[in-house]
Amino acid sequence: MSEAATRKPAERKRGSGVQFVYNVLRDEILDLALAPGTPIDEIQLAQRLSMSRTPIREALVRLAGEGLVTTLPNRSTVVANIDFLNLHTFFDALTLMYRVTTRLAALNHQADDLVTIRARQAEFAKAVAEQDALAMIATNREFHAAIAAAARNPYYESLFLRLLDEGRRLLRLYYSSFNDQLPKRYVVEHEDMIAAIEARDVEKADALANEHADQIVEQIRNMIARDHRQKIAL
Repeated sequence: MSEAATRKPAERKRGSGVQFVYNVLRDEILDLALAPGTPIDEIQLAQRLSMSRTPIREALVRLAGEGLVTTLPNRSTVVANIDFLNLHTFFDALTLMYRVTTRLAALNHQADDLVTIRARQAEFAKAVAEQDALAMIATNREFHAAIAAAARNPYYESLFLRLLDEGRRLLRLYYSSFNDQLPKRYVVEHEDMIAAIEARDVEKADALANEHADQIVEQIRNMIARDHRQKIAL
């Protein structure tokens, strides 16, 4: 038998297995392939991904820290529920952070910030053109994160990132309401925000951010409340 045939497969780099499991589960949760409340069976997952349970457990700890999974008292793990009853409080906080970070970015940004913001916008526009919902979620997050960084207030930035992360599944519903074919005008909204930030027009930046948040919230609310009943003659 040749040396190549007897050689053991290359070992994964330390942590790469955890990252792989994390990526798979995160994408399935964000894409709602794993619905809220779905139990996560570590044994079945280990078999499906051909991995030991150790990296799976580490990935679940990471997902729990992001609020995507919940560990129950009996130590079983489920996909975290979406708290629809308290969405109004989430939307209040999200809208405020859209506004305050965009306002402060118009006031405090530096030249390098605009380069980063435009780069993130280009990535978002590409994801929209390709109708790649998961990429849209990720690139939208990074676009607004870049604006928050330009605002130069780490407390607002930290809160906004938390809200953006918690709202990723809601954003999936938002894109689903357009069948993942996001109208171009919503991509243009980002461009308008960039222009207002560059011009240091604080009031316009605030107004645009508020409008941007309003249309997202309204679209999600309409989708959740949509009447899907079928009228059946009896």
